[in-house]
Amino acid sequence: MEESEGERKERELNSLQLLDNTLDFASTFHQHLAKYAPSLYTQSFQPQVENQEQLFQVGILTPIEWYLFGEDPNAFMEKLRESEAPPLCGKVFRGGETTYSCRDCAIDPTCVLCMDCFQNSVHKTHRYKMHSSMGGGFCDCGDTEAWKSGPYCKIHEPGTSDQDTGFRLTEELLSQTRKVFPVVIQYIVDMLIVHGQKSLPAYLHTGPDKSDHYYCVLYSDEHHSNDHFIYSLQRSLGCDMKEAQAITNAAEREGRTTVKEGTLEECQEIAEKLKTYSENVSLRPLRVEVLNFLVMAHQTSACSLGIWLNKLLADSSDFRQIFCQVCLDPQTTTLRELCHVSLFILCDAKLHKGFRKVLHDLIFSSFFMEMEYKKLFAIEFVKCYRKVQRDYMDDDRDRNISVTAISVQVFTVPTLARLLIEERSVIRVITETLLEVLPEYLDSENKFNFQGYSQDRFCRVYAIIFDLKYILISKPTSWTEKLKEKFVEGFISLLRVLSCMQGMEAISRMIGQHVEMESDWEAAIAMQMQLKNVLLLIQEWCASNENVLLKTYKDCHCCVLECIKPVTSQQKTLIEMCGHSYQSYPYKVSRDPVSIHLPLSRMLAGLHSQMSKTGLITKLPELISPNDFQVELLIESPLRCLVLAGQVAAEMWKRNGLTIISQVFYYQDVKCREEMYDKDIVMLQIGASYMDPNRFLLMVLDRFELEEALSNVSMPTKDMDQTRQWNTLIEEMLHVLICIIGERYMPGVSNVTKEECMMREIIHLLCIEPMAHSAIAKSLPETENTDICLDTLINKVATFKKPGVSGHGVYELKDEYLNQFNVCFYHYTKTQRSKAEHTQKKRRKQENSSEALPPPPPPEFAPAFQNVSNLLCCDVMMHLLRTILQRAAQEDAIMWTEGMIQMALHIIALGLIEEKYQLQKAAEEEVTFDFYHKASRIGSSDVTASSLVTMLERLKGVPQLEAQKDMISWVWQLLESVKRLREKSGQTAIAMSSSDVGKVDEGQSSQEKEKRKRKAEAARLHRQKIMAQMSAMQKNFIETNKLLYDTTHEAQKTSTSTEEYLLTVAECSKITLGPKRGLSVPEKEVLTCILCQEEQEVRLDRSTMVLTACVQKSTTLSQSRGTAVIHSGETFNPLFTSPELSCGTHTGSCGHVMHVTCWQKFFEAMQVNTRQRLHVDLIYDLGNGEYLCPLCKCHCNSVIPIIPIVAEQVNSADAESLGEVLSLTRWLDVVRTRILGYNLKISKGEKSLSPEFLKSEDSQSHEFRSILSFGVQSPPKYSASTKEMLAHFANTVYCIGLTVPPNEHDPRLPMMTWNTCAFTIQSIESLLRDEDKPLFGSLQNRQHAGLKALVKFAEAQRVTCPQTTIHRHLVQLLAVFLPNIKLEGTPSFLSVDVFHLLVGSVLAFPSLYCEEGVGLHPSSVISSYNYLYLFHLLTMTHILQIIFSLTTDNVPSTMPGDSEEAHNAAALCQDLSRLIDGFRAADLPGWYIWGCVKKGIVPYLRCSTLFFHYLLGVTPPDELKSSLAPEDQLEALCSYLCLPTNLFVLFQEYWDTVKPLIQRWGSDPAVLSALTGKTSTFRYPRNLNTLTELPEDYSILLNQASHFRCPKSQDAERKHPVLCLLCGAILCSQNTCCQEVVNGEELGACTAHALQCGAGICIFLKIRECKVVLIEGKTRGCLYPAPYLDAYGETDPGLKRGNPLRLSYERYRKLHLMWQQHCIIEEIARSLEINQTFFGFNWSLL
Repeated sequence: MEESEGERKERELNSLQLLDNTLDFASTFHQHLAKYAPSLYTQSFQPQVENQEQLFQVGILTPIEWYLFGEDPNAFMEKLRESEAPPLCGKVFRGGETTYSCRDCAIDPTCVLCMDCFQNSVHKTHRYKMHSSMGGGFCDCGDTEAWKSGPYCKIHEPGTSDQDTGFRLTEELLSQTRKVFPVVIQYIVDMLIVHGQKSLPAYLHTGPDKSDHYYCVLYSDEHHSNDHFIYSLQRSLGCDMKEAQAITNAAEREGRTTVKEGTLEECQEIAEKLKTYSENVSLRPLRVEVLNFLVMAHQTSACSLGIWLNKLLADSSDFRQIFCQVCLDPQTTTLRELCHVSLFILCDAKLHKGFRKVLHDLIFSSFFMEMEYKKLFAIEFVKCYRKVQRDYMDDDRDRNISVTAISVQVFTVPTLARLLIEERSVIRVITETLLEVLPEYLDSENKFNFQGYSQDRFCRVYAIIFDLKYILISKPTSWTEKLKEKFVEGFISLLRVLSCMQGMEAISRMIGQHVEMESDWEAAIAMQMQLKNVLLLIQEWCASNENVLLKTYKDCHCCVLECIKPVTSQQKTLIEMCGHSYQSYPYKVSRDPVSIHLPLSRMLAGLHSQMSKTGLITKLPELISPNDFQVELLIESPLRCLVLAGQVAAEMWKRNGLTIISQVFYYQDVKCREEMYDKDIVMLQIGASYMDPNRFLLMVLDRFELEEALSNVSMPTKDMDQTRQWNTLIEEMLHVLICIIGERYMPGVSNVTKEECMMREIIHLLCIEPMAHSAIAKSLPETENTDICLDTLINKVATFKKPGVSGHGVYELKDEYLNQFNVCFYHYTKTQRSKAEHTQKKRRKQENSSEALPPPPPPEFAPAFQNVSNLLCCDVMMHLLRTILQRAAQEDAIMWTEGMIQMALHIIALGLIEEKYQLQKAAEEEVTFDFYHKASRIGSSDVTASSLVTMLERLKGVPQLEAQKDMISWVWQLLESVKRLREKSGQTAIAMSSSDVGKVDEGQSSQEKEKRKRKAEAARLHRQKIMAQMSAMQKNFIETNKLLYDTTHEAQKTSTSTEEYLLTVAECSKITLGPKRGLSVPEKEVLTCILCQEEQEVRLDRSTMVLTACVQKSTTLSQSRGTAVIHSGETFNPLFTSPELSCGTHTGSCGHVMHVTCWQKFFEAMQVNTRQRLHVDLIYDLGNGEYLCPLCKCHCNSVIPIIPIVAEQVNSADAESLGEVLSLTRWLDVVRTRILGYNLKISKGEKSLSPEFLKSEDSQSHEFRSILSFGVQSPPKYSASTKEMLAHFANTVYCIGLTVPPNEHDPRLPMMTWNTCAFTIQSIESLLRDEDKPLFGSLQNRQHAGLKALVKFAEAQRVTCPQTTIHRHLVQLLAVFLPNIKLEGTPSFLSVDVFHLLVGSVLAFPSLYCEEGVGLHPSSVISSYNYLYLFHLLTMTHILQIIFSLTTDNVPSTMPGDSEEAHNAAALCQDLSRLIDGFRAADLPGWYIWGCVKKGIVPYLRCSTLFFHYLLGVTPPDELKSSLAPEDQLEALCSYLCLPTNLFVLFQEYWDTVKPLIQRWGSDPAVLSALTGKTSTFRYPRNLNTLTELPEDYSILLNQASHFRCPKSQDAERKHPVLCLLCGAILCSQNTCCQEVVNGEELGACTAHALQCGAGICIFLKIRECKVVLIEGKTRGCLYPAPYLDAYGETDPGLKRGNPLRLSYERYRKLHLMWQQHCIIEEIARSLEINQTFFGFNWSLL
């Protein structure tokens, strides 16, 4: 035998395993690679990845493994995997994977677990968060520094694994490893990094020469969109869209891909074309390289070797350590001065995506799994940090695939952070790097100016700020001298960054003209946001050590003063007031440049509060002498910022555009205020504590430019605009003073904790309104980096109110915390303050208590801030308060505002509360705070001035202050309380507290109650007077219009007689079929057109009225979901419907009525308006007749003409006499004769059906017109407009149901009409059964109106069709179940839905009465028999369907009581077994058969009851209006439908007639196949469809998504798995890999699936985003809240909050009902109407 070529090649390739250890491995390895790597790379242009990997494994890896392991590689790897469980998980996250973080145990928010580790950890029962990874992260399971408790999961916990088999690597193997690893790593470095695209290293030039073989290689990047790539490829290569898309996807997946193979010139030509065409659509060209074939081959081999190493390192600590040693050895590299790992880091930005992934995975699987080497890696990383970040600024890839993203894994480890600070000065390195990457943004004064900044570049700068946060995220518990030194060094470096920001982008107020161009303000604010957490962490680090705090405070103080440039050239201005003066430089915020960016000043404020908190403030004089402290200079800039905010509120900066307005907004917004607005208030509090209070207030007045405005009681100007501006500024200044004096909830300013501060924030948020947890969290500063437990605080102050089936849960503030409400809370916006004030006053009014909103007693100032209280009782403050109150007392509304008075009262209240507190705390002679004395005596500076006490009395009479009267009274009572304390009138006065105020309020409230009672009585009398006037006017109108009044009385009499008529009807028979048929009750319908508002009675001789309708295909009843079934198209015949109901046509309505002319005008107007609304096509397609209901905006696509029910009564005597003549047998003969006659007539001209007519033994001969002898009548006459609408709606049903263009002459029109009628009734019956609602009385008005109109339309529609067409359809229908008609091609009775047969037969049967030229209609008497016999025959057919589907499996062993029905059932089955061979049910017990028949037939009877009720109008029995179970209503259903309760009696009565039919069915091959078990039979009753079952815990779904693998893609890139809630299938959404071409159109996986699963209408759950998607067709869809809620009763779209989610069964039920009620289209239309977008989502590619 000859050796095959493959075997020979494998033998040669495996020769490396026979190498002698004495030979040089490196040279042999290189020769082997040079020889075989090119041949293994490719045999075609686009190699198959799987084949290439297999060849590489056999040709390269297997020989290396044999040489390394010395035994079979597979056996060795198996032993290695079983030898030890790794202590760390080390899983690297791909984009989209779910990560978990424990809020109870994680050291910081960056500590996360992968899905498997989380599911096997203790954290699963804790408070956890879940998020989708952006890619590049690392599972921290096993890292003891990342978790407070539970660091290990069950998989990685040491000592608990059963895997340890005692297998250890031998010294010989380790020696071999030390030989192999350096060579392999050097090869990888050379091919991926050192040589790159240039050439091969010298040791590889021994292989075959293919220097003329080149590739044109296209690289992916983040600068160009997919469209750019596709356009450039199509233009350059001349390829089609699909091929260009495939190349683009390959490049994005791997980082690069080959687009051309050929000679150097050919590849260069394509490369130039790609660059040229790409420059046409983008600022920079695509990256394209021409590479030699050998370079590509060896680079691919190097990547494969890297992946192999990665797998090897994952299972052995010894291998990892050797790898790390090799990578850290500087002697092993070509460049000598750098080690391999440094090259990995430094050259990262030059590599493409695929190479980076390989190297990053190697780093993660080696260095990060060994703590000792992780430290060494961290040191190397910091060494390279500056260059890496500079390269990253110009990198063409996102951070998640950049080596810079590794910083989070290094810097967040506490021990590594300390090591890097001490050994590598990492804080200084990071801050200096930050300055190095932003040199172009520094101006001549060394300040940042980000005008014309690059958004992309700036986002990359944030990465450096994040690194600074990571390194500081864990505060040190102990300090070494070196740590202190290096931290202070880093702090000083940070101060240099902050000094570049101090005062940056100063702006001056525009006067006279508007600013021409808005400046770029976003970058500076964004930088402040990013630095906020860093600055807070820095302050906490400083506060954790006394020496560090003192040193950093001094450095910061010096730096602030260095940044201040006082203007010495100008002369100071003097301000005097109340005998006090203040000198300042002539600076005005309204004129001179001002900056909102003061990070240095705010850092100093934070450090000062930390000094106060720790008690080190007492050492401040030793640290900085009082003369050098210069407090006025320190507070100057923060004061300017607050003045700027006030001036913006006064609309003084309108001409500066949105720039300054936006900056001020963020200045006070929750995202920035902690390190901006709040710190400015603290800095002013520092100023107030060090300065004389009068000087401080004069300084504030000067900066607010209000000295002139408040110097006298009278306004110094008559200019209304100036006065209004001053009033606003006074309000803003008073608010700032209230904040300085009253806002003490800051650790260090007073003795409060962070928890108390946060709790106060929550209280004030809930004072506005009850809020959801997410709204509260969004309105609060971040708590992730603190020890504050937000949930604990919220639960302490509020109670949770659970949500219903919509909305979300909210928290309501507990009553005991309402008294802590402060109307001047400094974090309120003006809108929030107004809303909170309104809410609290409303609450107090409902409680009949005082509406005063006094300030709550603030906490006591810390010793360092105690002097701030002196502002309240200084002379300037008293002057300000007197001036403001005097202006209000003068009742000149121009000079004051209510807000101004409210704040003045607030300040007075604060002064009295402070004095009262001090008096209660100490003896009077020890209290120096004398607010009461200064408020009660006349001001010394103005002899005409009144005291504050006097003015408060006068304010009570000012009518404009009605809203503040309660507050004035409260202040007055508090003033009296302080007065009694001062006078020491009694011991009870000293004990007076809030309870005394309560008594005052109670007395006041009794007065208020009396006042309100008087007002209510006056209002009642006023209403009586108005009603009397209206009554008189009504009488006058009646007298004037007496004729009309008389007509109204006649109408009332008529209605009374109608009521009597209805009462008679109630006593009539409640049977709808047969001789005892009850009276058809025509409801007198008077409907109102929603367009013209005219009322009209619905009658055939009146104008046609129409009902809005929405026709849609539906699979809600489908019993064959997942099976491809054709249910539309030009060749599909819808006459017979399968019992599986795989797809039907549903007609719904919103229940609103219009005149047909009104609707036509409305629709024409909509077509005109469409041209002016670009987005309207997204909502509805006017070309297909779609529109929104004018009243309720429901989605509609047609209208149903409303046909009234005509009153009919069957004379029971005549009917019974007719019944004696017209038996079922004779009726069948008459029908057979009529059909035969029609066929004879038609056969002369047209093509006709040729049924075979069977005669029974007792059949009689009849004439063609015998059927007319039993009674006929003239048919109803429809107007032309009604016929037009009948045809219009029938055409709509036809087009939508069959997905075909309109065709009024298609014979399938009536079929679709009958089908939509039947399917809609079945849908409603199924819905009622699902909801356990009664058959009648529980339908919504829209369902009732729609069903009524639909049934009458289906009855009337046949007048618009040729009667011959109707007749042909009728014959085909009757041939299924009539014993005497046999037609070729008739389907088996088992494969037809009987209710559809019933509806079609009943509605088509009157066509037998048509004569040439004469329109006849059967009389009501004969109709009752026609319907009865048709129904009886079909009922027996359905019973047999149920019996034939029974099997002997699962028959219960317990036998219920015996019954007549059971005996009859058994007897029937015995009869059937004699007629049909192989009949299976003969051996089944009778009671079981009867139970199955009863259960299976009830849905059919319920549908029939609905159909005949709406067709004939006979009142149903009361039992059907009760909520009994459907099976318990059998007797009532049978009674109404004229059936015996024992249904088997039908067979006894008609046995001789139906026996031939049963015999014919028994010989049907389809029936025989079913009886023998070759084909399955449909089981009854149909299952009620539900949405797919979802797990209660959402993490289970995420777990399923994490294991989801796209069936058409092999890569591990991020996918978008979605779950179809109709069938449970998981699909790959929004990915080109799963797009399908359907009818020539490219559709996404979800859209294509929806067409099959839901007939275009479907519900999907985006698993990784926790969003429900509703989709309809190819062009419309919307997002809908997922049925998963967190513990706070909220959904979490996008998993942004990450809280654990649980299934809300109520909401899932609501979604299920939306589907069952066919309201998905309606919901989509409503959503699109609300969220109007000009460029919507491309739903066809979902």
